[in-house]
Amino acid sequence: MLKVNNINTYYGKLQALWDVSFRAEEKEIVALVGANGAGKTTILNAISNLIHLASGTVEFLGRRIDKMPPYRLAEIGISHIPEGRKLFPDMTVRENLELGAYAHQVWKNKGEMLEYVYQIFPRLKERAGQLARTLSGGEQQMLAMGRGLMSRPRLCMLDEPSSGLAPLLIMEIFEVIKALNDQGTTILLVEQNTKRALEIADRAYVLENGRIMLQGKGEELLRNNHVKVAYLGL
Repeated sequence: MLKVNNINTYYGKLQALWDVSFRAEEKEIVALVGANGAGKTTILNAISNLIHLASGTVEFLGRRIDKMPPYRLAEIGISHIPEGRKLFPDMTVRENLELGAYAHQVWKNKGEMLEYVYQIFPRLKERAGQLARTLSGGEQQMLAMGRGLMSRPRLCMLDEPSSGLAPLLIMEIFEVIKALNDQGTTILLVEQNTKRALEIADRAYVLENGRIMLQGKGEELLRNNHVKVAYLGL
């Protein structure tokens, strides 16, 4: 479904990604793990064309997308749920969700999509009229995910969905990710909680200093000695 081919990116004169290549097949969960500053978020931003590639290509369903404006990616079935949630704080929960359905082909069915999101996150239905800034951290993460799901994406890219959450909420978020995948959504997951990410991932890639250093099935990487020492504290 997604092919990233030898991409290189820079921030000014500083190179951030070095010949990064990976793929995500349809209905897979693919995890990108690594330390802070390894380049995980940069990869998602590069796929979404929020930053420009210096070289390399990105393909989605066999079609090059690395020159497309970000709004077109949402229209063709890619959703990017960013790190830090990036909600509109002075808009209501419902208004934030409706913004996720702005694409013409989705907007006409926004009522149906709202019910779909409310089924996944019942708490959002209870809070539909509240301003986003009044929600708890966990509820804000649910809202960010719900907004990203309003376009009914085929590929959902999640950036640090468990960041700052209590353990019980982390468990709930990962259960939702697994359930979405079970329903057929392909997941590209950036996550610092390496253990939980690898436990649910079909395949995973380990990034260090802007380069992919290891790749394999999630369960294989959980047993890898380097991963155990560097990321699992074992």
